Amino acid sequence: MENPFKQLDKPLQEVPLELKEKVMHDIAIAKLFLELAELFSYNIGHIIDSVTSRRKKENK
Repeated sequence: MENPFKQLDKPLQEVPLELKEKVMHDIAIAKLFLELAELFSYNIGHIIDSVTSRRKKENK
């Protein structure tokens, strides 16, 4: 079995254009899903920060 770390010293090879396009498309779809999930879910950290800052303002 060949050591895969020996491949690191070799020069990089060009990736086929079709593969680049597929990878970029998959990344765009994943980003879209993440943004949709964020849109339809609660941002718990922001909620906690806003509640605690309002409480601090009310107590002053």
